[in-house]
Amino acid sequence: MTELLATLPVAALCLIICAAKIVEISIQSLKTCMMVKGQRLKAAGLGFVECLLWGLVVAGVIGTLGDNPLLLVFYCIGYAAGLFIGSTIESKLALGTSNLELIASDDSTEKITAYLEEQGKGYTVFAGHGSKDKMNMIFIVLPRKEVSKTLKAIRRVCDNKVFVVASEVSKYAGGYGMVK
Repeated sequence: MTELLATLPVAALCLIICAAKIVEISIQSLKTCMMVKGQRLKAAGLGFVECLLWGLVVAGVIGTLGDNPLLLVFYCIGYAAGLFIGSTIESKLALGTSNLELIASDDSTEKITAYLEEQGKGYTVFAGHGSKDKMNMIFIVLPRKEVSKTLKAIRRVCDNKVFVVASEVSKYAGGYGMVK
């Protein structure tokens, strides 16, 4: 493999190094997200592919990085681009589960809960008191893929009169429609 790489023009080698690093680091980013979200088997599969790529392509190229500073620059570009692409792919896949905490007035709470019931989504409402008025907290746990659409709809039904905090959920058990 090293002999083949030595015969390639520097421009082609730069592109190979950059592309290999982009793919490797993108896989590594997705693998890490899957591990954090408890998808260990999928993460292990991606780890195998990442290791295979490293063994076949990247390891053969590492020895040539010191020969030409341009190769090192493309290696670094590939690394940075791989991080960006991997995190972009993960955000599109929207792995995992999210928790939405909404704070709303009684009127907005009624509209929000009616919408959630219509959509078959579970929720819990707690009565509370804000700095000026009585408020309610509405807790919703849902797949991360549904967060954006759900938030847009909630904002629409209550004329954007809601305060929202979204966070990742690593573990949960039970709940309406959420038994795992």
